[in-house]
Amino acid sequence: MPNSRIRLLLCASCTGARDRAAERKAVTDALADVGLDGQVELGDHACFSACAGPVSLALQGQGMASYVFSGLDPVADATDIAATCRTYLDAPAGWIEDARPCGRLRECLRARVPALQST
Repeated sequence: MPNSRIRLLLCASCTGARDRAAERKAVTDALADVGLDGQVELGDHACFSACAGPVSLALQGQGMASYVFSGLDPVADATDIAATCRTYLDAPAGWIEDARPCGRLRECLRARVPALQST
């Protein structure tokens, strides 16, 4: 059964010439364009320890795999970010087997951690 809600976190400390309001607007608009405005909680996180390749973001959901991406431009990559969120929501337990729908983000993946299973 597809998942219903996930969290998308943008790194709040990645440096460079960033317009964080424009980043959030671009991502929010792209999510709305693919019908995910009520399913993705957009937030900030202090640091993902991927400082060598800013900007970083993470995807996570209850009972789902977690992902960390880096080397992104949230404005330019907003469409691919939204496509990745759609792919993530549609994947069993968030485990994306075919990342082609993710566009450029498939080249920016730094970590994929399986969901924690209760014992």
